[in-house]
Amino acid sequence: MPDMNDPSYLNTVAEVTIAPSGQGEELSTYVAQVIKVIRDSGLPNQTNAMSTVIEGDLHRVMEVVEEATRVLAEQGYRTGVSLKLDIRSGKRDQIHEKVERVDRILGGENR
Repeated sequence: MPDMNDPSYLNTVAEVTIAPSGQGEELSTYVAQVIKVIRDSGLPNQTNAMSTVIEGDLHRVMEVVEEATRVLAEQGYRTGVSLKLDIRSGKRDQIHEKVERVDRILGGENR
């Protein structure tokens, strides 16, 4: 694991959606292939109904996004990728802390 005190370490929280185009309404089998690559990366991640959030060093996050994209593209599928990044040096575990901060503000109300 890279040292977050290393100035070259850029903690990144990425929200990514990767899916093939033109494959009908049911995309679960394709999405499962993408999610497997992300989970196998060892980076912290959370999948929801619309996207997957990944956290790690910028370079490693981008490698994982590329690997996950290739899973579909190399099968010949036209592949769409939507990607948002939040990059902050000196931080870690933002994938959980951001949600916990909002929950504290809300007084622990259920989401």
